[in-house]
Amino acid sequence: MKIICVARSYPLHAQEMGALPPEKPIFFLKPRSAWAVSGEIIYPAFTQRLEYETELVFRVARSGAHLQPQQAVEYVDAITVGLDLTARDLQSELKSKGLPWEMAKAFDGSAWWGAWLPIPDGWEDVPFKLYRDSILLQVGYGRDLLFSLGEIIAAASRFFTLEPGDVLFTGTPAGVGPVQREDTLHVFFGDKQVGTFFVRSHS
Repeated sequence: MKIICVARSYPLHAQEMGALPPEKPIFFLKPRSAWAVSGEIIYPAFTQRLEYETELVFRVARSGAHLQPQQAVEYVDAITVGLDLTARDLQSELKSKGLPWEMAKAFDGSAWWGAWLPIPDGWEDVPFKLYRDSILLQVGYGRDLLFSLGEIIAAASRFFTLEPGDVLFTGTPAGVGPVQREDTLHVFFGDKQVGTFFVRSHS
């Protein structure tokens, strides 16, 4: 299993990061060890600014490469909401030096997703949301993606052969912010809660 992530796929998030929206989908990968399977992570000791990015996540069901956008959506079979966690201070430091920033994005426990659901018609208009306890932190809609789902999957398949069980994070809307130690975070797809995520203090 590989975790394929799209960067800057929501124009307003690119703006809040001080960047221009890309002209085509941009990807980075997270290893399997980035998956916080239990829904709990230890706040990493190497960062003082761990941030949440709430995203729509799709599950790859078929092997494929060099797909066309009109066929690409047939290669995913489930949807959920997930968190792409970022060590923002470390990322900023690495970016300022022109260095790769996988250490700030692909560390152990930096990816989590909720329960898989069938992909409904009109999923683009279903809000996905993140709460800290009962406080709404972030909300987004797939309709605001810069690229269609078919375009994203097709672009990814040019570089990475898609395999069953791969996971596609489609990027975050505006409104990212810091995760706090001892947070309990809840993710929703529409009115359905699909999972709960816990952050523990490091020793």
